Amino acid sequence: MIVFRYLSREVLVTLSAVSAVLLVIIMSGRFIKYLAQAAQGILDPSVLFLIMGFRLPGFLQLILPLGLFLGFLLAYGRLYLDSEMTVLSATGMSQQRLFLYSLAPAAVVALLVAWLSMGLAPQGVTQVAKIFNQQDALTEFDTLVPGRFQSMRNGTRVTYTRDLSEDRTELGGIFISDKRVSRDGAKDRGISVLVAESGRQEVQPDGSRYLILENGYRYDGNPGQADYRVIQYDTYGVLLPKPSVAADISEREAIPTSQLIGSDDPRLQSELQWRLSIPLLVFIVTLMAVPLSRVNPRQGRFLKLLPAILLYMTYLGLLVAARSALDKGRIPPYVGLWSVHLLFLLVGLALLYWEPLRLKLVSRRENARG
Repeated sequence: MIVFRYLSREVLVTLSAVSAVLLVIIMSGRFIKYLAQAAQGILDPSVLFLIMGFRLPGFLQLILPLGLFLGFLLAYGRLYLDSEMTVLSATGMSQQRLFLYSLAPAAVVALLVAWLSMGLAPQGVTQVAKIFNQQDALTEFDTLVPGRFQSMRNGTRVTYTRDLSEDRTELGGIFISDKRVSRDGAKDRGISVLVAESGRQEVQPDGSRYLILENGYRYDGNPGQADYRVIQYDTYGVLLPKPSVAADISEREAIPTSQLIGSDDPRLQSELQWRLSIPLLVFIVTLMAVPLSRVNPRQGRFLKLLPAILLYMTYLGLLVAARSALDKGRIPPYVGLWSVHLLFLLVGLALLYWEPLRLKLVSRRENARG
């Protein structure tokens, strides 16, 4: 039990460190993407951390299996490098017994990944989709930042305000440029520019919202032509789009696992197999990691690290390819992703039992010669 606890602790500590680094790298890239959208006024900055929190289960379900795989390679590799595995081998610790000990931390990670992939991750995708739908329903004045030009409606409208009250109802120093195009978007009908000293938002009882501009001008015309029409006004009302939240969440990643079971849709079947595959992936990479972690102290523990990572990426890449083929109906569901798991299960068994079989063959040859 002392050896079991020691090995499990070494693996889990390394797993935590590797997973934390991978999580920071992946989440940083995604956060920068969302931050750029917030800077453009597409997203409200206040929802950025909420989105990242809901996306966290989806990140973890893919990071943890890789973290465990690297955890075994680095932790056991250090033990081989320090000759600790040599001492354990002298006491009867074989590769097969080491694999059995390794199944305990693998089972913990597999249960956690199963909970994430089949429970939390779909709920997180649902919440993120709802947030994006709500953001799409906002007008430019809900995400407007004072002192900065903001492009909306695919670049056809540019809005600017010098001052904005905390409740976003009172504005000062307003500039709105609206590019008028035909309904099919093929013909440019010029631009309309509104400038005003001040403005305010008013909400009608029916939910309609108006921007009331005061003391300003409206310019209509085509760039490069001297036929602009100028209208001076004391009060000018602009109807703002009425917010409407899209309730339909179409992404299959957001569908609860219970609704995927028994479906005849190939896309939903591939989604269900993908969610079941991630926990199964944990046990198979454990089977491969134990023999791959064995290194010669003279060669260093990083000798097999690159080939092992390439093997893992091949495994994951074939799973993605099989998922895509199942989506398009190119392979039957009973083959699906299970064929990839079976292939790498055989690879793992070959790696685990190759050394004992090789030693037996060498021993038989020597006995036959003797």
